[in-house]
Amino acid sequence: MKPIYVAIVGLNHYFGSRIFKPGQFLRLVKDFENDYDGEAIVALLDPVGIVGYVANSVHTVPLGCYSAGRAYDTFGTTTYAVVRFVTKDVVIAEIIDKIQIEIYIEEGMSTSNEIEE
Repeated sequence: MKPIYVAIVGLNHYFGSRIFKPGQFLRLVKDFENDYDGEAIVALLDPVGIVGYVANSVHTVPLGCYSAGRAYDTFGTTTYAVVRFVTKDVVIAEIIDKIQIEIYIEEGMSTSNEIEE
């Protein structure tokens, strides 16, 4: 499947672009209660919260990116994206189809909830 890129905009209404780094995971959630845009998709950075919205205007969608309206039907209520590029005003993220997470436990670390004395 061809990669789907979206632009996260409105950063200055939240935390700005300084909190973003390439490789971070964003949660994209359809905003059903948005009075201004019926295809609004909010971008969340856990545990920070809302960090912006997926661009949905011909004036804000960069060349090569999907608008929120175009990406809206590619997933259910929630999907994830990985940050690829960060500029002063826009974050470009790639919607990911599947997430695989590897967890490494260092030798000597406790893997249970027991408190060592």
